[in-house]
This record gives sequence, C-alpha cells and structure tokens, in this order.
Amino acid sequence: MMTRIAVLISGGGSNLQSLIDTVHNSYGRIELVISNRRDAYGLVRAKNHEIKNICIPGTDPNYDRLLLNKLEEAGIDLIVLAGYLKIVSPQLIEKYRNRIINIHPSLIPAFSGDGHYGLKVHKEVIEYGAKVSGATVHFVDEGTDTGPVVMQKCVEVESDDTPESLQNKVLKIEHELLPLAVKEYCLGNIQVEGRKVNIKKRGGNE
Repeated sequence: MMTRIAVLISGGGSNLQSLIDTVHNSYGRIELVISNRRDAYGLVRAKNHEIKNICIPGTDPNYDRLLLNKLEEAGIDLIVLAGYLKIVSPQLIEKYRNRIINIHPSLIPAFSGDGHYGLKVHKEVIEYGAKVSGATVHFVDEGTDTGPVVMQKCVEVESDDTPESLQNKVLKIEHELLPLAVKEYCLGNIQVEGRKVNIKKRGGNE
C-alpha cells in the first residue's frame, strides 16, 4: 500500500511540484494539499493534477484542530512541509512524531531557527562570508529547525552571488533533495535513532 502523503504549503509550491513530478503515484500518493493562504499558487498546482486541495486560513482560531481533523480524515502517513510558513502545533508534532519532514534553505544548524526563511537566510549566508550553503531535509520537532537531519546537500557561494542568485541555486537543490527524502521514507529505508537518521542502502537499480 502506498504511503499517504499530505503536503502543507503557504506559497508558490515549487517543491510541491517536484514531489508531484517524481513521487506522486510512484512511491507514495499525495492525498491532500493544505494551504494556510488562499492565494497560494500551490493550490492551483494541486488542482491541475486532480489532488484534493484545501485552504484553512491561518487566522482561523480553530486552525490547529481543523488541520488535524483533515489529516486524520485522509488517513495521512507522512506530512511534508514545503514552503509552509506557520508554526506546527505541539499536538500535531506529537501525533506524527518523526512523520513530519521539512525542507530548509541552509545547512542546519547554520542559518536556521526563528525568523530564518526566504531571502533572509541567503542574505545572512553572504554577509557572513560562508563559502558553502545548501539545503537540509529534517524531521520536525518542538523547536524551530531543530529536528533530526535526514539529508543535506551543498552549493558553493560565489563571490558575486546575491541573495536572489543564491536562493535560486539552493532551490534547485531543494527540488532534488526533498523528493529523494520522501521516496526513501516511502520505501521504508529511513530509521531514526535519537538525533541520528540512518538511510538503508539498497542494491540493484531501485
């Protein structure tokens, strides 16, 4: 039986598209796309692929309960945060422990934590003078960007990079890394032991 996936978004949904293109109906099935913003283009992407899509306004006082209800109704196994700019409730984390993954546009623990999203991350990387940056897929816990790291990949920071150009380079890495992590999860190859995440090696041409 395929892993039943929910993708939570707040914006354009380019990472959602990468999951649709490489994982959906191959290794897992995206059953539900939920946005906390009505104008999120990711909802259109989901509609274009006949994936159930819902907006629960982030200002709704019952947001956390409504979100949890929708996930339970759909029998979700794995939650993927793909450009989701809202704090995940402790209740959701507890219910889906090590079953919520997020993509962050830096090499955690560097340039992560409260307030680190969007162009701000890449601006800080450049101002610091870092020579490499990248993307991190991690499990979500009660902290901000503090959960166990699943996968990371680097990009070089060139002397002429701007926050925008670095963002574009990192986004390309995100589009590779997130689907790969979701695929490995769906195949049952990811094991969590404390803070360490082990990915079982496979033989053949899987």
